[in-house]
Amino acid sequence: MSSPAWPRLAYSAALYALSPLIGWRIWREQVPTYSRLQRLGLRLEPLPSAPRIWLHCASVGEVRAARPLIEGLLARYSTHSLLLTTMTATGAQQSQALISEQTPSDQARLTHRFLPLDFPGAARRFVRSVQPELAILFETELWPNLIHACRQQGVPVAVVNGRLSPRAFKRYQRLRPLMASTLANISWLAAKSPADAERFNALGCGTDITRIVGSLKFEIACQDKVSEESERLLQEWGGRPIWVAGSTRDGEEAVVLQAHRQLLKRYPSALLVLVPRHPQRFEEVAKLCQTESWTLSRRSLQQPATKQTQVYLGDTLGELAVLYAAGRVAFVGGSLVPLGGHNVLEPAALGRPVLSGSSIENFADVAEPLQAAGALTLVDSSDALADALADYFANPERAQQAGRAGRAVIETQKGALDRTLTGLASLLSR
Repeated sequence: MSSPAWPRLAYSAALYALSPLIGWRIWREQVPTYSRLQRLGLRLEPLPSAPRIWLHCASVGEVRAARPLIEGLLARYSTHSLLLTTMTATGAQQSQALISEQTPSDQARLTHRFLPLDFPGAARRFVRSVQPELAILFETELWPNLIHACRQQGVPVAVVNGRLSPRAFKRYQRLRPLMASTLANISWLAAKSPADAERFNALGCGTDITRIVGSLKFEIACQDKVSEESERLLQEWGGRPIWVAGSTRDGEEAVVLQAHRQLLKRYPSALLVLVPRHPQRFEEVAKLCQTESWTLSRRSLQQPATKQTQVYLGDTLGELAVLYAAGRVAFVGGSLVPLGGHNVLEPAALGRPVLSGSSIENFADVAEPLQAAGALTLVDSSDALADALADYFANPERAQQAGRAGRAVIETQKGALDRTLTGLASLLSR
């Protein structure tokens, strides 16, 4: 039975009413090599002529997490091309970096475009232009008009690595008629956990199409380039006590720098590698460091971290894994402020003990096993962060043990990729 049309029509009317604000926000998310008209489903450059799979990720973190799936699809469907879309400019840049790391033959089959805004006409034009055999939406990218356009044009839609945090679930509950009508057009949903599956079902997703497959975030492959570059940095930095604060958000850098100031009292040669989450904040964070009289070196300017350098600003894109690997301990941001955290598995996969703030609900499914194994420690202040860092530096064997425990958790949790690819294969064979 078809779902009622009125929730989607009301949603579309709200989008049109907000279009000046939405347009201004998206207008800033621009990469010079892309036409802004892609946001309206127009000016889409020609795509490879092979049968096409379309995968959509929101931004940087989702593209990183989707990498095993992207490479798995390229390997399994050698006669298909793969279109990867994102919403943000940083997601576009991360996608281009990922494409550049593929083999020449796979580079020719993997393309990136911006996802159009979810206006009905833009959605129809995009799906009609792309003509995918299968649409795959990563995590919670539930765009009602795009999903409806796929349904109208006979394109099966899968949601993979599906997650709904308690906070997001409460928000979506207020829009339950819209979510129910949208989820009615989904062909298959691969949830990360039983709790995620239960929340999707409560919003109207059919239990018959819902499967619990685990988290794709555990499917982290070893990258040789990461090891090579991080080893070079370690040699350059000369065995100092090094810690990395990655994916930091507004309001966190001040806490991180205060923790580093306390750490320097115990370890005067300690080096903080500071990596803000968003590139538009690189200058802001650099000015903060300069205002507080830190001795700063910037990676974007190819400034070396000398013996006098106290803070090394990782103000480049696509190098977070390299910088995590070059440190001895990792702090993952987005967690000292109420934003739900970022991916704690990235440093854990590199064998590093991981610290995080207590706001980590967006990654609760991966954080819990890491905590249980002693690979992840939560801190709630600059004092607690400094103490945890000093403890690891004073006890390198404990740091190594925590790093090994994190890697062991990842190994035991793998399997979601195979289960996801098996489910997607059933949709492609229809």
